[in-house]
Amino acid sequence: MMDYINRAKNFRTKKRLGQNFLVDAGVISDIIDFADISHDDIILEIGPGVGFVTEQLVKHARKVIAIEIDEQAIRELNKLECDNLQIIHQDILKTDISSLINEGEKIKVVANIPYYITAPIIAHLLGEIDDLNNKNRNSIESVILMVQEEVAKRIVATETSPSKEYGLLTILAQFWADCDILRLVGRRCFYPSPKVNSALVRLKINEKPKLDLSDYPHFRKTIKAGFAQRRKNIKNCLMNGGFDKDLVAATLEKLEIDTNTRGENLSIETFGKLSEELKNGNQG
Repeated sequence: MMDYINRAKNFRTKKRLGQNFLVDAGVISDIIDFADISHDDIILEIGPGVGFVTEQLVKHARKVIAIEIDEQAIRELNKLECDNLQIIHQDILKTDISSLINEGEKIKVVANIPYYITAPIIAHLLGEIDDLNNKNRNSIESVILMVQEEVAKRIVATETSPSKEYGLLTILAQFWADCDILRLVGRRCFYPSPKVNSALVRLKINEKPKLDLSDYPHFRKTIKAGFAQRRKNIKNCLMNGGFDKDLVAATLEKLEIDTNTRGENLSIETFGKLSEELKNGNQG
């Protein structure tokens, strides 16, 4: 077994970058298994740090592209000296993923990212729900992501989950991907140990969005309004979101949605119907 902890201790981790290195060989091995890597695969590793996962990925993949923002970590990664490793010193949020591969190719993403930028990274990988032809998403086959456990629960939530779990991040992730939690990861699996437990999540990207709608920007506006004020019911949320009062009342009645229901109790499908009805009613 690699002596990950001592290797991690030799590196000055930076709190401002949210660096917590995965030092558990069992979890690293699971990531490799879950990623289901063949020798034809191109892997994009986001936030490789000092390369504990990277050095396993390169054994299995045709090519590993590692994107890291920290110069010191880059120096460590350069010591790996693998023919099939490309290291890019860049911020993933400023990276056009489609530019890293040839047309027609797809990559698998493996990411152990700073938790404070999880939502922006997911949005960057998937595109927004009304971004139907996002070139990053079109370049990705699947994403294995290490996230905070509570974020993992949000990604896989449904309208029957505890209310704070189901929200905009849920809908964004599930709109473009099949999402599941692969395993929980305790805080002791990292150095330095974070204050929260973690989980590995898989997003399998779909060719088409979850719903077939006539107007995706309108759908985005509808769900944004629906979750804008969590303590308010859907009727008030929609009215505060700029929808006409009478139209909202008529639409909720037509779809048999109780006006006192909150947004977090409506399924993605119901939000889709709501959006389409509000749009049609507006044109009538």
